Amino acid sequence: MVDYIGVVDVARLIAAVGPGEFIARLADEILADYRRWGDFEKSARLASHSAVGVIELMPTSDGRLFSFKYVNGHPKNTAAGLLTVTAFGVLADVATGYPLLLSELTVTTALRTAAMSALAARWLARADSRVMALIGNGAQSEFQAIGFQRMLGLRELRLFDLDPAATAKLERNLRALPEFQGVRLTRAASAAEACRGADIVTTVTADKRNAVILTPPMVKPGMHLNAVGGDCPGKTELHADVLRMPDTRVVVEYEPQSRIEGEIQQMEPDYPVTEFAAVVGGAAPLRTGGRDITIFDSVGFALEDYSALRFLYALLDENHIERRKIDLVPALLDPKDLFGGTIGAGAQSRRWRKSA
Repeated sequence: MVDYIGVVDVARLIAAVGPGEFIARLADEILADYRRWGDFEKSARLASHSAVGVIELMPTSDGRLFSFKYVNGHPKNTAAGLLTVTAFGVLADVATGYPLLLSELTVTTALRTAAMSALAARWLARADSRVMALIGNGAQSEFQAIGFQRMLGLRELRLFDLDPAATAKLERNLRALPEFQGVRLTRAASAAEACRGADIVTTVTADKRNAVILTPPMVKPGMHLNAVGGDCPGKTELHADVLRMPDTRVVVEYEPQSRIEGEIQQMEPDYPVTEFAAVVGGAAPLRTGGRDITIFDSVGFALEDYSALRFLYALLDENHIERRKIDLVPALLDPKDLFGGTIGAGAQSRRWRKSA
């Protein structure tokens, strides 16, 4: 029997821990795994693209545990009342190949994306950054806001979305949280207005196209840009000239994947970037001054999902959540008799007697 964590189980875990604390602790797990970057198998995710979206598989292993995530991205889904992104994942034991955990990752991906965003900002943004523009107020936005508030201590959030209802939804959800009672929430009339006075700009839009959310006049010296929404070929948020601005340094998760799917897909093959593992490992310098512009070109990487699945698995015991099991793998008296132990006459009669 394999442990199973569904959406209800994740909601119970979050209720026990608290969303901000969950994100902060998950960020610690992600950081620990990035610091042992060399232990992991790494590859760009396998993507199946269509005219309306993408379905991807994201595998990795550290030689002891293996994980993969199935995830889709279909921006037009919301018009049909469906989520843009859904996901599930598996954590497995390398020694036996047996799956240990099957888990929902739709909610968890939003949490781990926020954890990774805030973690990167801790390393890349100015230490006194307290004002963030949040452009794109859809399904990911609350998680980003909570993560940055918990880990960086925001004083103001400047909100913008092309859909005013999305901004109203975000503001309503955040105002209901105790940790946002002292945070100023400001609705902006445009992306440019949202960026005005911001220390950090987070872009988390959903359109599957080369959009221009940020242009050079909107970016000021000293800013940190958290570019989350550009995450597949032909899908970007930053004008290419933003990446060419003086004193700009770009950090990515895994360079071969980001060259295909990130903001840097717009740039020349030799455009210089730094992997996040080099930053946290001390091999790459951080800001050289207060006027540096840092960009976290985030597309999501399999290591972060590995960290999330490992964290969820540990939380089951820590919070005494009842373990749910599914019969994903047969349990056999004789491992050489798959037929007899599952669909043979003897196995069927045993099941009938048990059900009766």
